[in-house]
Amino acid sequence: QRLEEAYLKGIFPWYSDGEPVLWWSTDPRMVLAVDQFRLHDSLRKTLKRSLQSGELEIRFDHSLPDVMAACAQIERPGQSGTWIQPELTEAYLAWAAQGAVHSVEAWWQGELAGGLYGVNLGRMFYGESMFSRRTDASKIAAAHLARFLESRDFGMVDCQMYTDHLASLGAREIPRSEFAARMAALVAAADEPGRAPSRWPADGAVFDWQTKKETAC
Repeated sequence: QRLEEAYLKGIFPWYSDGEPVLWWSTDPRMVLAVDQFRLHDSLRKTLKRSLQSGELEIRFDHSLPDVMAACAQIERPGQSGTWIQPELTEAYLAWAAQGAVHSVEAWWQGELAGGLYGVNLGRMFYGESMFSRRTDASKIAAAHLARFLESRDFGMVDCQMYTDHLASLGAREIPRSEFAARMAALVAAADEPGRAPSRWPADGAVFDWQTKKETAC
């Protein structure tokens, strides 16, 4: 309940082992408009080829605990340790049982190669973390997330803070006041027809990548 109350206000937890629980609301806020996802032509070709060969499979909500564990273990430039503490993992998994937390997973030849997870409230998605064990695996997962969210009339992904990686995918910074207003409107769409169900459908990860819906690069 505390997590939900925080997210509804645009606040997220982020702290290291041994620190008190710290809550953040960054200004500016990094966001991705789902119809502005930038899929480079080279990545599109890799994605289509890998899916057609059967080597790559995209799954929703299949192994959230494994995705969270991988996100916690991955080494990131300029960071020591992880903010994904055991108590937070437990809280997010409990929230997932209520249908609010979801994972998008890239499986390569039967092994979890990359993915991401985040929170879904109304038509708003709050991205939490991503990881890759294989080149471009997290980007492929992000591409499927963006396509799925756009198909369900979502408007925005909260990316929290600027990184070059997120900017390369089409995310940009906006003032916190603008983020709060847009977020409130999208969350309020929770009871409208067509919103995403609590458990995302397995076939929601199947798309025709021959079409160029994303911003080409």
